[in-house]
Amino acid sequence: MEDFKKLFDDAVDLLEKLISTPSFSKEEKNTGDLIEKFLKEKGVETHSSGNNIWAFATEYNPVLPTVWLNSHHDTVKPNSGYTKDPFTPIVADGKLFGLGSNDAGGPLVALLATFCHFIGKELPFNLLMIASAEEEISGQNGIASLLSQLPEAELAIVGEPTQMRLAVAEKGLLVIDAKIHGKAGHAAREEGINAIYLAMEDLEEIRNFQFSKTSPFLGRTKVTCTVIKAGQQHNVVPDLCEYVLDVRVTDAYTLEGALEELQDILKAELTPRSLRLQSSHLPNDHLMYRVADELDLETFGSPTLSDQALIPYPSVKIGPGDSARSHTADEYIYLEEIKAGIQGYISIINHYAALS
Repeated sequence: MEDFKKLFDDAVDLLEKLISTPSFSKEEKNTGDLIEKFLKEKGVETHSSGNNIWAFATEYNPVLPTVWLNSHHDTVKPNSGYTKDPFTPIVADGKLFGLGSNDAGGPLVALLATFCHFIGKELPFNLLMIASAEEEISGQNGIASLLSQLPEAELAIVGEPTQMRLAVAEKGLLVIDAKIHGKAGHAAREEGINAIYLAMEDLEEIRNFQFSKTSPFLGRTKVTCTVIKAGQQHNVVPDLCEYVLDVRVTDAYTLEGALEELQDILKAELTPRSLRLQSSHLPNDHLMYRVADELDLETFGSPTLSDQALIPYPSVKIGPGDSARSHTADEYIYLEEIKAGIQGYISIINHYAALS
């Protein structure tokens, strides 16, 4: 009991220090230093690349599989609605207030506490802790930059505020730039082919379109037109109309598959901005489902993006806190949520180890 109290106290103390240290995406060096110092004080060898920090709980054994514990230490910028100093940790009514306390400071320190609990303990897998950077912008120098440097994961546990519900699927994101060409002409005469009218036909298709495949966890993939622009002068029939599609892709599709299905119904030339942020789904036969059953964890599909989108291995997303509080003014997490998060994570690792 005394050992758990220290784990919890150390986690809260670290979270307060992280809150006090601005760590916007691409500017996380100081919080990375705090995390590295925290781990070194626990007696483990740390590694860093950019603003990403990682460590193994015991000496790495290449014969064993590896389980990743991952959460991020970057934050968004505080919005104008804050009534409290976002960089001053305040404890009141059982809540710890501060920017990043919920997303994802609480899950991060709970995972770090869990990692510390298993330092030096024999497990049937390597336990790897990764505190990643640039998650909030899905940056190139975040978790994606580590894939070639780290052993592949048999399972990645991604710490995000899910109220300790287990996300076994997550939507990906596909942003598409669309261009549709007409023919310029004078607006006063019956000439030209109006690209806006051609685009309207596409938009009507999009408005009524339903993707053919459905996910049992996430339902249907959704496409929305969010930006449109055309024309330069009131008296010229525009020969080009450009629009943007926001596509939230379920685990029933790869981004490439969703793009192909849209291209089949639209006249416009479609260009994806990126094919990096793939949807994810824990394979149906993965051992983690048995752990979820044993611990009575609620499984669900998450509509929000995380580092899962950039991890090409079996993964789940789970953590203390509530996603609804993320990026809101006067962000907070309950101290009891952090405590329950540590207990929950330790139970997951113990059960996973027992079944491995």
